[in-house]
Order: sequence, then C-alpha cells, then structure tokens
Amino acid sequence: MSKHRMSAIECVQGLSLLVIVALGLAGQLPIARAAALGDSDIGEFYRFDGASSKAPGLLLRQEPLEQHQSLARASQNIRLLYTSTEGLFARETVAVSGALYLPRGEPPEAGWPLLVWAHGTVGIADVCAPSWNGRQQRDSTYLNYWLANGYAIAASDYQGLGTRGTHPYLSTRPSAYSNLDIVRAVSKGGFPVSDAVVVIGQSQGAGAALATAMYAPDYAGELDIRGVVATGAPYFSAEGLAVIQATRPTEEVDPTLGYNFLALSKLSLIDPDFVLEDYVSEQVLPVARSVSDTCYAELKERVVKEGVSYNKAFKKSPANVLQPAFKRMEYPTLALSVPVFIGIGGKDLSTPARMQQALVKDACAAGAVIEAHFYRRGTHSSVVNGSTEDSSVFVEAAFSGVDITGNCNNLPF
Repeated sequence: MSKHRMSAIECVQGLSLLVIVALGLAGQLPIARAAALGDSDIGEFYRFDGASSKAPGLLLRQEPLEQHQSLARASQNIRLLYTSTEGLFARETVAVSGALYLPRGEPPEAGWPLLVWAHGTVGIADVCAPSWNGRQQRDSTYLNYWLANGYAIAASDYQGLGTRGTHPYLSTRPSAYSNLDIVRAVSKGGFPVSDAVVVIGQSQGAGAALATAMYAPDYAGELDIRGVVATGAPYFSAEGLAVIQATRPTEEVDPTLGYNFLALSKLSLIDPDFVLEDYVSEQVLPVARSVSDTCYAELKERVVKEGVSYNKAFKKSPANVLQPAFKRMEYPTLALSVPVFIGIGGKDLSTPARMQQALVKDACAAGAVIEAHFYRRGTHSSVVNGSTEDSSVFVEAAFSGVDITGNCNNLPF
C-alpha cells in the first residue's frame, strides 16, 4: 500500500476510476459461474474452438484489416488471432485477438523495433475490440507517430474482447499475458520485427503495460523487454477506495459512471448470490445492462443524456462485495526489472496527479528505474500525444541499449 495520501478533492476526482478498478476485479473468478457478458458473433475470424489444446503464444490466423480498422502510416495492417494463457486462474489456453502494424519502407536487418501498444478503456463488449471497431483519433495519431518513426506495433485486444468470454476489465494478469503472448505469436509468425520490445500504454493500458513488464520474468522470461512507457497510469489501494467512496458527490450527473456499469454486472462472477437488481435502481438498469453491447464512448453519452448520478443509479452500495476482489487488481511488484517512463498530466481527473506521483515514489523506493515527466497542463487524454517528444528519446535509448538512469533522485514534482 502506498505511503502517500491524496487530498479529499483529489480522491473525489479519482473516484469513478477507483471504483471501477475494484469492480473490474470481479472478472478474476471463474467465468463458469456466470454467463459471459459482452459476447457476440463479430465474425468467423474471432471464433476458434481448439485453443485449449495448444500452447500459449501461437499464431492461429491472420488477415488484412479493413480500412476503418487500419492506421494510415502502416504499410501492412494485419488482424491476428493467437493463443494465450487465460489470466484469471492461468489454467487453460484461450484465443485472443489483436493487430500488427508494420511501417513503410525496408526493415532494418534486425527487423523493425517492436512496440506493444496497450489500449485504454473501450468497453467489455466484443464489438468494442479495437481490431474490429477501429481506434479513436487520439490513439490513431499516437500510433501513426510511432509508425512514421520506424517502429512496428503489436496491439492486443486483451482477453475476452472480440473473442469468447467476458473481458476481465482492468485486471492486470490477463492483460499482461495477452500482451506477452502477442509478442510470442508475432515473433514466431515470420514478421520482420526485432526480438527487442518496448511496451507502451495509456490509462487502463498503462496499468497493463506496467503489468506486462512485471509478469514477464516469470511468464515469458525468454522475451527481451527493454522498457515501458506509461501515461495516465492507475495506482490504487483499498484504503484509498474507502476514502473516495466516503467523499464522493452523489447528486451530480457523473459521466464516468459508465466505468462502473462496465464492470458492475461482473460481480456475479465472484458472488453467486449477487443480483444486479439488488444494487442498481430500476430506472437505471437498462443503462447498466447495456455494457454487454455498448462501447464506452456511447455508454458515457447515455449516462449524460439520462442524467444519471450515483444516488439515482444505486439503491444499495456494492462495496461490501468488493474487498475480496480488490486484491486481484494490485500490481504484483513495483521492483521492475526494466526502466519505465511515466508521463503525468497535472490536470488529469481520471488518474489524478497525486495518484501517479505516489506510484512513481513507491516504485522508486522499490528500486525501479523510473523516468518521470510532469506535464502541468496535461489532461488524462492530452498527455498521450503531449509526451511523445520526451518518450521517443526514452524509447530510442531503450532499444539502443543505452543506460537509462531515471530521475528518482530528482523528481519533477
């Protein structure tokens, strides 16, 4: 648990994301205890019945992406289906979808340096999978920047997005395994990419990127992970969640309640007695249930349109069922074995600056090499592209094998 504390105002600002993080833990218990939420038939490519008999990290299928799913600066836009270890209990192999983007021109002799992109919140419905639904403009701009500078990009949809099963939203181990196994699949697929890898991610994806580096030594020790770039990174504690729940404004329309609804129904995965109707008001139930076929952007718009506040949404707090699940969302370690670039927006309301600063300080105390950058006017979204001037230097150094010392002894905040 972090030794650093947020103010009451900062806790309120971070409330929705903190609540959803805890809620997201619900997806870590056996999927068999409830019907898979978000599953739909988005095409034969995403269906594969024989994954359980295969090893993780194998390429199953590939095909060209359609235009709306592609990146403009890529010479090839490829949809992938590959095997990965189911990350909730690591007991079986499942199929996971994603994409590979290759730059234009001739690759270097060692292959294009490979970035692994970990995306932020899109929803839990299969139709929200980025390899199917495409990417928002911010992310397209960001990924095209890296392509234009000669980097290949492997981008997992994450377990359960696009493929069978409920996406375990914000759960660290499933996303880490999905990221590590797409590297394995691409490496074995004959694509012109380097063995060396840097993982980059934003928000939900920042947590996934950090977790990828944390789980790599034990799960995929053969991979050459060189570093991590994380912007808008979450960092939570049970105590912080309790404070936020106690200080939250409950009467105002809250667009970020969409985060809560993305994961609330998954509570049935950890508690067979959980009934959604016991917690969500009858008036708001249609909104809460819509997570199964609605992506986050549209869900957020619906919350605003229907004037949903916390008090309007909930007739009973689900907090009592969250604590056993919350532990599953913690990072496995902060003693990372690779250097990490962390970009913090001073005006970030989703993962407040103090939250990210606590992550930096605790990781530094654990012995990690952290290069922290503070963008005073940066928001949760603008820090993504606003950090590229600095992060590109970090990424180039990581691939080049240059010693990165970080700035733990001289933090910019």
